[in-house]
Amino acid sequence: MFKFITSILFVSLLITACGEESPRNEQTTETRQLDYTADVAFINSAGEEVTSIRAAVADDDHSRSEGLMNVHNLPSDAGMIFIFDEDAPRSFWMANTPISLDIIYVNSEMEIVRIHRNTPPYSHENIRSEAPAKYVVEVNAGYTMEHDITEGMMIQLTRQ
Repeated sequence: MFKFITSILFVSLLITACGEESPRNEQTTETRQLDYTADVAFINSAGEEVTSIRAAVADDDHSRSEGLMNVHNLPSDAGMIFIFDEDAPRSFWMANTPISLDIIYVNSEMEIVRIHRNTPPYSHENIRSEAPAKYVVEVNAGYTMEHDITEGMMIQLTRQ
């Protein structure tokens, strides 16, 4: 009888121990929080706003090089706008960027000159503008298709 009770206690303890959360050396994923200080509107050929996003602004070397690296959650109505001093061929990559993006290149006239859709996360591939660009807008992958944003459309930037 003693062996039977001891066996039941052992099994009970084993079940209880397996059900409890045990501390693990889990790697924490650090995610950056963005400060949205601008609005970017997408304008069709009739001059009508198609859609708009809240945008974090990257307008200096540090913020442009950081981009959306380590941002794991980007709201569907948000993105980032990179602002450069002048039109020039641009090239971006997705290193340390865990989410797929649509990358929109825009010239100094605010015209969309190139869109790269569904860029692969963590890729080291150069994603080129193929035309001079002063601005680059990054949004969640699929955003440009969902809102029918195409090359030749315009953007309007409003900073807060």
